[in-house]
Amino acid sequence: MTMSICTGHSFLAAIIVTAMVSGSVKAADDPCSAFSWNVTHEHALFAMAPEPAVAGRSVSEAPLLALDRLYELQLSSQGAIAYALLPEKKAVVADDYGGLARLKIDKPGTYRVSLDRGAWVDVVANGMLIQAVDFQGRSGCQAPHKIVQYVLPVGQDLVLQLSGVREGRVRIAITRPEERPKG
Repeated sequence: MTMSICTGHSFLAAIIVTAMVSGSVKAADDPCSAFSWNVTHEHALFAMAPEPAVAGRSVSEAPLLALDRLYELQLSSQGAIAYALLPEKKAVVADDYGGLARLKIDKPGTYRVSLDRGAWVDVVANGMLIQAVDFQGRSGCQAPHKIVQYVLPVGQDLVLQLSGVREGRVRIAITRPEERPKG
């Protein structure tokens, strides 16, 4: 009797361990789970249907993006863009795409620019580049692929400059970081 109970417990333990290992393997196989930040909000936005918009070729043509919405921006050839400032990334490839968008926020603080593909992101305020404070990217993940954090000022017209995009479109969302830990 004792033998069958031990065997039963061993079998149950084996099932639990197998489930735990298989869950770990699935998480390890998902490149989107590898962000060290809490990106639950960004994942949720990237699961939604994006709002289409055309990125500006100049600041005056740049669409105004709202926080906490997913957009799909149609981009133009980088050579056709009149950037507010030269992109900080100096290498410009003729075949790459880019574009401009505007952002206005009502609270100063840290904000994230999340993209579904590789791109260079600059933020311009009052004719100066705002330096990114941090970024993360995950190869194989497009929901999102890259997130860049900035500390942004309130009450200013901000210009988002996208460059170095390999395709003619990019999905983008602007969010505030979640305060709670990942998971």
